[in-house]
Amino acid sequence: MHTQRVTRIDTRIRVQHLTKKKLFIKTWGCQMNVYDSARMADVLASLGYQPVEAPDGADMVILNTCHIREKASEKVFSELGRLRIEKNRQSAEEDGRRMIIAVAGCVAQAEGEEIMARAPFVDMVFGPQTYHQLPEMVARASRAAGERVLNTDFPVESKFDFLPGESAATGVSSFLSVQEGCDKFCTFCVVPYTRGAEFSRPAAQILAEARRMVIAGAREITLLGQNVNAYHGDGPASGTTWGLGRLIRELAEIDGLLRIRYTTSHPRDMDDDLIAAHGDVPALMPFVHLPVQSGSDRILAAMNRKHTADDYRRIIDRMRKVRPDLALSSDFIVGFPGERDADFAESLRLITDIGYAQAYSFKYSARPGTPAAGLDDTQVPEAVKTERLASLQQLLNAQQVAFNESSIGRTMPVLLDRSGKRPGQLMGRSPYMQSVPVDAPQRLAGTVVDVRITAAHANSLAGELVLADGVTGLTAETRTTPAMNFSEPPACEVTA
Repeated sequence: MHTQRVTRIDTRIRVQHLTKKKLFIKTWGCQMNVYDSARMADVLASLGYQPVEAPDGADMVILNTCHIREKASEKVFSELGRLRIEKNRQSAEEDGRRMIIAVAGCVAQAEGEEIMARAPFVDMVFGPQTYHQLPEMVARASRAAGERVLNTDFPVESKFDFLPGESAATGVSSFLSVQEGCDKFCTFCVVPYTRGAEFSRPAAQILAEARRMVIAGAREITLLGQNVNAYHGDGPASGTTWGLGRLIRELAEIDGLLRIRYTTSHPRDMDDDLIAAHGDVPALMPFVHLPVQSGSDRILAAMNRKHTADDYRRIIDRMRKVRPDLALSSDFIVGFPGERDADFAESLRLITDIGYAQAYSFKYSARPGTPAAGLDDTQVPEAVKTERLASLQQLLNAQQVAFNESSIGRTMPVLLDRSGKRPGQLMGRSPYMQSVPVDAPQRLAGTVVDVRITAAHANSLAGELVLADGVTGLTAETRTTPAMNFSEPPACEVTA
């Protein structure tokens, strides 16, 4: 009886194929995963793979997974069940095609061996730090013997040193990974175990990639990291180190780059220089995602957050002093083990004190292998979690609606970054990440235009172009940036 071998990767090779093949990538989770999926497509382009919009008929399917949400692995296995049917259908046909199924990302990193055991039809399982080795993995999986590849090690080399210089996925608004990993070890979080230790890319490498993005049409770049403001990369000059504030200032000098954002940040790493950059750099958007998780010092200590609620308040006060129009979003967890009514009340008080434009909130769910998962004797009943989440979201939703409604009557700069839902319409984003549909000619695609806000909804605004210089939609910013046609990047399906 033939036994398939599970092979771990320890070397790299470069392979070139001219035959065009179909690649489908489904992405769950954060912006970092979206960036990683795009770069996987770039790596596989050298093998002749071209992205498609559905798995039907694909030569390769990659599930790029997220381990943050509840029942993450169950979602992956459910999707794999559907893919198995498609793989069997292809195998039954006479053209000799064989679909390669791969599982990537944080679920792969955390549960790779279980995936290989439970899903014997999966060909490759690899973590977030090894997708630069895809050419060799594909070569092994494509052999007649059908080797199965498990590659969840943390390689010594940085994947960024081996990725293609050009990316096919550059859009008007683009992501750029500058930092990965986490050393904070919050007791509820799997990221340190799935993404590894904190690592910052060299500044020169980031600047070069950003310039290529702008040449390809990017007008807004969002800097990504698990703790992006922990960035401390090697500077271009020998022996120098740049923080995120310095990096942002240098990026702002790139001609044609109109907007800069960063996510996700940690209160512990919000240093003086980064705070000052919010007042010094006009291109740095006045919208910051700064997760706090709880307003209770007791729960924050149990989470190992290493800051208090008042520490967080002081950081926000300092940021608003240098940028009075700053708006914030955050993350909240309700029902963390041991959370009492008084602790939850402190979270509501913090939300009331800060006032958020947007926020994400979740019921605590244990992640295997994390310290908090072992706190069985202090688990909060599910019904209590549900009640608390509803109360918290009611307050947050009211704040978001109030923030959006405060925009009515204002004129805001909107970056038109994608096509609208109907002909003659473009979609854009305000400085505060609100979606804004605008009736506008195609020639304004990829530009920043002034829009007078006429209506507000729960998650978006509506408005009309402001007349300036006698021409609809032209502003000082649009006159300095050539108009462009949207060339949709090879989209990866993204699932929250």
